[in-house]
Amino acid sequence: MDLLKRLDPLWIALLIIGGLNWAILALFDTNVVTEIFGSGTVADVLYVLVGIAALMFVPRLMEGVHPPRRHTHPRGA
Repeated sequence: MDLLKRLDPLWIALLIIGGLNWAILALFDTNVVTEIFGSGTVADVLYVLVGIAALMFVPRLMEGVHPPRRHTHPRGA
């Protein structure tokens, strides 16, 4: 678990890179990753790493989500 905690800065950096790439793609119709690395294997690996980085934060995001409790009312009498 400590290894995953130590890799948090890497995951955050990859998420920022991925988010900025999406923003630039949407605003200016330019894919920065393919401009730098081409449309080959390196770009594909980078996209996979961004996806893995996103998945690494799902459990942390789910920590704050709790299903609503049902209030039980006493029956009878």
